[in-house]
Amino acid sequence: MATRSNLDRLYELAMKQRESAYAPYSSFAVGAALECLDGGVFCGCNVENTVFGLSICAERVAMFRAIASGMREFSALVVVASPLASPCGSCRQVLSEFFDDQVTIAAFEAGKPEHSTVWTMSELLPDPFRFGN
Repeated sequence: MATRSNLDRLYELAMKQRESAYAPYSSFAVGAALECLDGGVFCGCNVENTVFGLSICAERVAMFRAIASGMREFSALVVVASPLASPCGSCRQVLSEFFDDQVTIAAFEAGKPEHSTVWTMSELLPDPFRFGN
């Protein structure tokens, strides 16, 4: 589980990444910072499209960047939005592919780091889909 100082550092990185969000339709900018077990961090922001189904969330951008770089083990994910929001269902399913309950998942309100919620993977998605189940 991540420490508060570690989450604060990831919050700052996610806040910075949030500035790159492309959200012309919803105006709901989101940033994410994903920490790997080796200490590396991958960030992402949401990218909307006029065809909403083609949009992608900040959490999945960060995760896919990490996966494309060969990473498979993670320690923490921080998501920053205003208002505070938890990962969507699609993101929860993607995260469950790589996260166990040792990975800290935290959501912070942008500009108000005192407003946050922390989950384990089983709290966020108690019964994920598994191929063959």
